[in-house]
Amino acid sequence: MQKKRWKSILDVQRPYRWNLRRLNPGKTLDVGCGIGRCLAALPAGSVGTDHNPHSIDLVNRAGLIGFLPEDFRNSSQYSLGAFDTLLISHVLEHMTIEDGIQLIKRHSPLIRVGGMVILICPQEKGFATDPSHVTFLDAEALMAILQATGFAVERTYSFPLPRVVGKIFPYNEFVVVGRKASPA
Repeated sequence: MQKKRWKSILDVQRPYRWNLRRLNPGKTLDVGCGIGRCLAALPAGSVGTDHNPHSIDLVNRAGLIGFLPEDFRNSSQYSLGAFDTLLISHVLEHMTIEDGIQLIKRHSPLIRVGGMVILICPQEKGFATDPSHVTFLDAEALMAILQATGFAVERTYSFPLPRVVGKIFPYNEFVVVGRKASPA
């Protein structure tokens, strides 16, 4: 669907880029970056990881920084506290809740103390459009995942339209933002 001509003419990704930038994420680790849509909107020095080698090839050919997970772990970019934000956009719905918790815990040490985590998942209509979606995660479920991983929830909202629209508009998203607490 990303190849539809009307989508590029209307620049349908513009509001989503704006939404990400307004959160002021700083240097971001984009886990599950896909072809780099979010990564392209993030500040310089941000890094993406994805399990799909073709996606990572496209990311790198676009001049962005992308790695397969195993290559990222062996790179100089992989450093404790090196990132201001962990972004997981349109990834968690493809796994179980426990796998999602483990994914965040695995990457949490790479986020500085006081840094952010941004979780973005589709609402009902968007969830129903992809047969590879495994778990429907609403704002409450995303907040519970953040709390289970040691992040304090700061903000939750529906984007780009009010929550009620998510049942009919496939591009409405749940956005949950958390903060990494200081170590005790």
